[in-house]
Amino acid sequence: MKTHEVSAKERRRKAAPAGFGRWPGRTWMVSIVWVLALWAVVASGEAPKFRVATYNVANYILREGTGRPVKSPESRAQVCAAIRALAPDVLVLQEMGGSDALEELRGRLKGEGLDYPWAEIVPGWDTNIQVAVLSRFPIVARRHHTNESYLLAGRRLHVSRGIAEVDIEVASAYRFTLFGVHLKSRRPVGVADEAEMRLQEARILRAKIEERLSAQPEANLLVAGDLNDVKNSRPVRTILGSGRIRLTDTRPAERNGDTVPALRPRSDPPRITWTHFYEPEDSYSRVDYVLLSRGMTREWVPEETYVLAFPDWGLASDHRPVLATFVAEDR
Repeated sequence: MKTHEVSAKERRRKAAPAGFGRWPGRTWMVSIVWVLALWAVVASGEAPKFRVATYNVANYILREGTGRPVKSPESRAQVCAAIRALAPDVLVLQEMGGSDALEELRGRLKGEGLDYPWAEIVPGWDTNIQVAVLSRFPIVARRHHTNESYLLAGRRLHVSRGIAEVDIEVASAYRFTLFGVHLKSRRPVGVADEAEMRLQEARILRAKIEERLSAQPEANLLVAGDLNDVKNSRPVRTILGSGRIRLTDTRPAERNGDTVPALRPRSDPPRITWTHFYEPEDSYSRVDYVLLSRGMTREWVPEETYVLAFPDWGLASDHRPVLATFVAEDR
């Protein structure tokens, strides 16, 4: 399958704003904030910062007949509002309903002053919901993985969602590799155990991470997405790995003023970190992650990394977005 690459011609043809464009003042406000922030950094001589977010947008589907519900205009508007509140420079999306849905969202965001000239959508065996990447910075290389498979209980199964892999050039002297992922959900299926399927997908992803970091242990590498499991699960531990090429879990939390330190040595401080609401169990858990290589951890800005808490978040999705901030300078 071919990946979606947006040409300059397509960008000009599809540049007409959509969604919230009827409020031009808000559009100009976002644009001015971006320009002023950049000017302040240049004037200070400091290395600029950039933000990477991940967001499962819950069936962002525009067409009937996919077997999944079409996303309502109200829900799509709330997704746009959440992204606008974050204003990420790079955005990884899960459950995008194809290139038409991605272009519709890009149009809405452009109408709000968030222009993402570079876009990728990654097909997989699940043709209804896909992984996508939006970027303000040039995507200079792409190595998407769309046909991965594994053996489980004597059956060959395919990874449902493609794995995005891109190299992004933030500045002339700073690049990083991004993996955008969406692992198997915790919903039971008839063909195999869902937890084992997720573990197999995690092993495939980890192998690709190790391939990159074994060649360049200090490379800037970031994994962002919906892993559909908690931090002490086998899939998440597999992706984190061990030793010199172990990844760092950024563990974003709400910015609500909590300051209580960890209650025990080598434990996490008590923070509100959940990113997903599971209605049948009335439970909240952290399943959306931003993970970093050792090299990129040095550029990470923890105090500007968080889970977005906003009113009526559930109108947009059953997930909340997370954002991590970095300095665009190798350290």
